[in-house]
Amino acid sequence: MSDTNTVSTDILIVGAGPSGLATAIHLADLLKKHDLKRRILLVEKGTAVGSHILSGAVIRPGILKELLPEVDFGEFPLNAQVTKDTILLLSKSLSIQSPVHPPYMSNKGNYTASLGQLCRFLAEKADEKGVEIYTGFAVSEVLYDDKGKIRGAKTIDTGVDHHGKLLENFQPGTEIEARITVFAEGTRGSLAKTVINKFNLQKDKNPQIYSLGCKEIWSVPERNIAPGEVYHTMGYPLNLHEFGGGFIYGLNDNKVAVGLVTGLDTGDPTFDFHAAFQVWKTHPAVAKILQGGKLLEYGAKTLPEGGFYSMPQPYADHALIVGDSGGFLTMPALKGVHLAIRSGMLAAETALSAFLKNDFSEQTLKEYGIKINNSNIYKEMYPVRNFRQAFAKGMITGAFMFGTQLLTGGAGLSGKVGVHTDAAATRKLKDFQGKPFKKRFAGKLEFDKTLTFDKVTDIFYSGAHHDEEQPVHLRVNNPSAYHLNIEQYDAPCQYFCPAEVYEIHTGRNGHKELRIHAENCVHCKTCDIKEPGDGISWTTPNGGNGPEYQFN
Repeated sequence: MSDTNTVSTDILIVGAGPSGLATAIHLADLLKKHDLKRRILLVEKGTAVGSHILSGAVIRPGILKELLPEVDFGEFPLNAQVTKDTILLLSKSLSIQSPVHPPYMSNKGNYTASLGQLCRFLAEKADEKGVEIYTGFAVSEVLYDDKGKIRGAKTIDTGVDHHGKLLENFQPGTEIEARITVFAEGTRGSLAKTVINKFNLQKDKNPQIYSLGCKEIWSVPERNIAPGEVYHTMGYPLNLHEFGGGFIYGLNDNKVAVGLVTGLDTGDPTFDFHAAFQVWKTHPAVAKILQGGKLLEYGAKTLPEGGFYSMPQPYADHALIVGDSGGFLTMPALKGVHLAIRSGMLAAETALSAFLKNDFSEQTLKEYGIKINNSNIYKEMYPVRNFRQAFAKGMITGAFMFGTQLLTGGAGLSGKVGVHTDAAATRKLKDFQGKPFKKRFAGKLEFDKTLTFDKVTDIFYSGAHHDEEQPVHLRVNNPSAYHLNIEQYDAPCQYFCPAEVYEIHTGRNGHKELRIHAENCVHCKTCDIKEPGDGISWTTPNGGNGPEYQFN
């Protein structure tokens, strides 16, 4: 970036996902239209754009033409247009095609796609427009001026060992000063999280709630599934107290994306999301599509599902929040890519207004919130504002409440429905009244490494790698009290983590302690969300560390 430790820019964008790239592209176009020269700097922690991008993905393509109207539609790296869109209701061994398509879940006119490839394409377009993109740089700290206002962000110090000792190759992080900082870090952005807390941007809002999606990309025989075939499943292996479902997306070149998305508000402290995904694959309706195929890639990602009532105020002095970091995802459509791009475009329009006024205060940037409420984002998210909260009360109650919401424009019978955090939903062992996960699926948790895989094998297919000398980026917030998590909850992180990062070690004297294998981390951030009592914080590791997705 520079030989000095400080860099100045007009706008800093943290994260090269759809929202961050859309912000950069649209702002570059707007600045050119107004004959303004401003520096746009985008920093991405992955080794390359797309290497940390994991998504289903079925995309509504219209937003791409709005973002890049000069690009011929055939140039966009989309897969196949959806040709078949089916809901399957699963019991333990049977499947029934749903006779009705649930409202908001239609994929007519959408395209299957590799979101990683799409982001790489968008990065090329951004580069052509003069955006400076730096990959392999992890941004670990928000910078504030002496008045407490955001003045930029700082990249992580490197050459520090896991004891905090400076090594010979120590390099201090670079301070990037900016008039506007855009937080586009994806789900549960670590910097966005600190900004939201510092400025109380969640005031009068529901807490954000999440699901965890475990996903694999397979190469399968030609006749197993056609490009553009889309299936969503409901039911098995989840019960009526657990929210979620599976997806199967037919891609080009005989590839298929499969995954299980499950709400993190499950009460079972021993629920294993990765294992549930493997059990789901053994269902005959899923197994027949994967039969004779080969696993290519594995990953996991959390999704912000709280909806309109859980979205933080997306602006502060000198700062904007876009994409998944701001909760721009609609349920039950389970669509966020087009909303992420839209949020980036609206952020760019707000940034232009700030540059024209030379005013970067909250008073000017609140225009972003007004634009959101006057856009398709509001039109899509407000009518389903209570959807996910309803299903937090169970599938039967949720279905009834959703029915009343459809009749009342989203209000339901009680107006705004509140929720607890996913961590608060986790029950202590003595209080959990259901059957623990391992008992539910006894006999199904031995994986054959042909159709089903253990966590260690799947981690290999994520390409995850981390510098082992660096400080551990997963932090127990109160080590002296963590024994309570072990005693009362049996350390849920050892079960819910989809990458076997956490292990409980029992000594000869019976003492139990948590061991962290940070090198396995696939950056889903479930531990930051789900561990009871704010037990663990996820922070950024060195730039370039983490999963290395190629097919997503």
